Formats: sequence, C-alpha cells, structure tokens
Amino acid sequence: MSKVSVTDVILRDAHQSLIATRMRTEDMLPVCDRLDAIGYWSLECWGGATFDACVRFLKEDPWVRLRKLREALPNTRLQMLLRGQNLLGYRHYSDDVVRAFVQAAARNGMDVFRIFDALNDTRNLRTAIEATLEAGKHAQGTICYTVSPVHDIKGFVAMGRELQSMGCQSICIKDMAGLLTPYTTGELVQALKDAVDLPLHLHSHATAGLADMCHLKAIEHGCDHIDTAISAFAGGTSHPPTESMVAALRGTRFDTGLDLEALQEIGMYFYEVRKKYRQYESEYTGVDTRVQVNQIPGGMISNLANQLRDQNALDRMNAVLEEVPRVRKDLGYPPLVTPTSQIVGAQAVLNVLTGERYQTITKEVKIYLQGGYGSPPAEVDPELRRKGIGDEEPITCRPADLLEPELHKLREEIGDLAETEEDVLTYAMFPEVGRQFLEERRAGTLQPEPLLPPSTEQAAPATAPTEFNIFLHGDCYHVKVTGTGLKEESQRHFYFSVDGIPEEVRVETLSEIVLEGGAKGAVKSSIAGARPKPSGRGDVTTSMPGNIVDVLVSEGDEVVAGQPLLVAEAMKMETEIQAPVSGVVQAVYVAKGDAVNPDETLISIEPA
Repeated sequence: MSKVSVTDVILRDAHQSLIATRMRTEDMLPVCDRLDAIGYWSLECWGGATFDACVRFLKEDPWVRLRKLREALPNTRLQMLLRGQNLLGYRHYSDDVVRAFVQAAARNGMDVFRIFDALNDTRNLRTAIEATLEAGKHAQGTICYTVSPVHDIKGFVAMGRELQSMGCQSICIKDMAGLLTPYTTGELVQALKDAVDLPLHLHSHATAGLADMCHLKAIEHGCDHIDTAISAFAGGTSHPPTESMVAALRGTRFDTGLDLEALQEIGMYFYEVRKKYRQYESEYTGVDTRVQVNQIPGGMISNLANQLRDQNALDRMNAVLEEVPRVRKDLGYPPLVTPTSQIVGAQAVLNVLTGERYQTITKEVKIYLQGGYGSPPAEVDPELRRKGIGDEEPITCRPADLLEPELHKLREEIGDLAETEEDVLTYAMFPEVGRQFLEERRAGTLQPEPLLPPSTEQAAPATAPTEFNIFLHGDCYHVKVTGTGLKEESQRHFYFSVDGIPEEVRVETLSEIVLEGGAKGAVKSSIAGARPKPSGRGDVTTSMPGNIVDVLVSEGDEVVAGQPLLVAEAMKMETEIQAPVSGVVQAVYVAKGDAVNPDETLISIEPA
C-alpha cells in the first residue's frame, strides 16, 4: 500500500450538501490556481445537482462553467457524478442521448466519470461506461451502499466483479447517506480488494459523524483513494475535512503528500466564500445520527423540512420521517439516492399530508412500479403495485431498450434556441427549465437569485421605497417596497405594491424579504387572489405547493371520479391531480406553468 490519493469535492458535493448547490462559478475561479497546485488525484466539480442548479437558480450555462474550470485547472483531473442512464435528469434517456452527453462532457474538459445507478442495476450503467471508454476517459463504476434485509457485502462484491468485467477502471463505494460504520467499512473494502483488481475509492458523507473513522478503516484495509472536502465546507451532511485527513495520515505509510499549509490557505478562502451563501444554509448542519436509524440522508431531511414548511406542516416532520422507511420497504428497499430519494420522499410527504397512504401516487412511483427505472432490489408490495399500475405487466428488460433514439427529436423541439449541441443536451436534461434558460439567454434577461448583502443590519432601511422587477413563469412584475412595521415586533409587517396593487406580508425577519421569499410571496398572493378558496366537494385542490405541468380538461368537460385533471410538479416529482367527484367542469383556474398552493381551488366541478 503506497500513499493515499485524495479527491476533493469542494466544487461539487460539498456545496451541494451544505448550501443547496448554490456556489457560483465566480467564487470558484479565483482559487483554482491554488487548487491546481495541490496535487489532488481529481477535483469533483460537475454533475450531480450542479447542472440543474446552474440552469434553474444561478442562470449560468453549466457547459461554460465546465470549460472555464478546465482552463483554470490545467494540471488536475476534473471529475463528475453521472446517474447512468438518467444522466443528470430524473428519467431514463435513450442510448443516443447518453452517448452524446458523455461525448460532450469529455469534449468540454471532463476526465473522470463516476457512474452510478440508484438501484445498483448494472444494466443502467452499461451505455455510459462504454461511451466514457470510447471517449478515452476514466470510467469509475459505483456501488451505492445501503442497508436493508436484501443488501449485504456478498451482493456488493458481486456487483464489484461485474463493474470490472464491464471495463471500469476503478470502483467507488458511494455512501451517500452516511450509513457506513467503521468496522463494516473495513470488512467491505477487504472483501472488494480480495475480489477485484481495481483501485478503490471511498465516498462517505459525514452525516452521522462516522465518516472520518470509516476512511481510516478503509485505508487500513487497502482503499487507495478517499473523498474529502476543504474544511470550510466539511462536516454535517458533507464530507470529512481534507486538511484533517491529510494531517492524520502525514508521516505514515499512507501519507497523501499534500501540502497542509497550502490547503489551509484554500480553506480560509472558502471560509469567506461561505458567508455569501448563508441564506441557503441547511438547519441540519451538525452530526445527525438519526440516519443510522431511519437511513434518510441529511440532504433529504432538509428538503423534506422545506417542503413541509412551505405548507405550514413542519409539525408533521416526525410522521414523514417515520413514513419514509415504510415507503422504501413497499418499493423493495431502493437505496436512497437521486432520483429514488426524491421518489420515496415525495410519496412519503403525500401519504402523510393526505391522511391516507397512496391515496395519491406520484407519476415517478408509477414509473418505478412499472420497472421504468430498473429492477428493484426486492419485491415491491403487491397491493401497491396493483394500485399504481393495475394489471399492467412490469418491464423486465433494461428500460432503455424500450426507448427509441430521441436526440433528433430533441433538436427539432428546441429549434434555433439551441445554438450548440450542448444547448440541445441542456434542454434534454430539463425541458421546461432548459427552454426558459435558453429563451432568457436570447432575450438578455438571465438573472440569478439575489444574495443577501454582507450584513442585513447594513442593508438599506425597508422604510425607504425600493423598486425592482421579478420574472415569474415568463411574466414580469414590478415590485415596490413601500413600508415596514417596527423592527422590534416578533412578526414584522412589510408593505408592497405589485404592479400597483398594494400587498402586505408578515414575516419574522428582514432576510425573508431580502430573499426571493418576500417578493414572490407578494406575487403569489396577488395571483392566488384570483382563485377561490375550496368550499365544496367538487373543488379540486393540491396537497402541496408546486407548479402546473399540464391541464388535461377544459370547461364543460364531463369527468368521472378519479380521472386525472391536472399534472403538478412538487419536489421535482410529477403528480396527477384527480377528480374528487363525477360531474361537469365548471371552471379552470390554472394554466400550464402556474404556481399553486393547497388553499386554492384549481378546478371547480359541478357534481353529477
């Protein structure tokens, strides 16, 4: 065993775990020369949620980010996280799209592709691995570690052998939830080292406070590479600190050879950077050993909390945490990693908020039950399968084998908005958000989410009129802050006009107004005012805030109870909203793209 190599995740998973993937390219580039001089095995800087966040929130072109990082880090391998046949989206793509995406990423500067599948279904890894090797890049096969009655070391070792036979050049143990314990880590690493002749990487989140010990045990049993994060973005749901691991191994046979003082200087840089993003800090920043019981990743817990807070249902958090393992069992114990974590989490929230398990089943759960994501690790609950897909036979082949080539169709759909092949792939990943991004880029109206000023105390007094424009679903609203209540009040009043219409918002802190919450809150209030409150059994509502993806009926249509009327998106999952009664549609209060809330009537039905 020679020195241990380090992959630093500071430019991807560290900020994805701690500040909702909001770090901007402008805060990465100034320190790249120092990162490039360290001598890392690789820097993880792309993939995962970064692509989505760039387009959706930061209004940055993720391909431009990759090219800039490639130029700024000429001596360091760049690494990305790729969801196999899902790429960076939430569905399976046809093989031609997978190959085109990998080729484009390689062409723009990517070196190492860490390829995983949420179900550990190796059939879903094959095309991405082949495309990576064809591009002359490093294909790293990934084992998603989880704990369940059907997962064990023997099964993980069998998967490792299969990844080697598929041509992978290294294997990563991906402990995305922080479920590994030190002695289990040693046992798993030793078993893999005995079974496969490939370098092993360990990726373990620090959620439960065990990752540092797991890293040490892995190293002692032959693990060649570890993932760490610069200390300013380490710990909590992120990763062990780079500086700490370097110090721990210094002077031993495992010495990383990295310059601790140089790393500390980089840590101070990111310490200052993190202050800019305090509005995105998760409440779950410390050690959370609950993951060892409920197996829910820390990032997933914070997402669930945000969803429940949006619905004034944060008091139901414990019920949701108890429901997640039950849903996971019903679905055959999938590992909780994107996209299965979102699939399980969204369904658990629906089960709790509707008061009846599986009264509403998300579109993604139905696809999962059909076998559209691959083969579940264990049998799914037969009653749930019947309720979700009826007597339909589940898919038993590789799901992508049923997909026709779609790259040409995607090019036609996006048309001349796509200036490059990379633009087509952006649209492919996120059709609605991608199209909006490309339209705003052409119009010159790209505007990232606003950041809080360095200190809210230094911000301009809210009593001074402040005016700005915001864009919501393609419409522009002129917002003017006209006044504020007393700062000493526990709940402070802020007064707005939206396109000249007065609004009043009550919030607890000024930061809620400086952020998008205040302005959008006023706009949502203005829009929602056009929708009546639900009062009758024919009033159609949603169980959680979201956006309307599609409207399936019109005024005057006859509908039957249980018929899908709308498709809504919440927590990145799509759900059909069904008719509560049979009758005739009297009014439709929503259109595609609208933001909706649970206390609004979306469609009114005159019961038969």
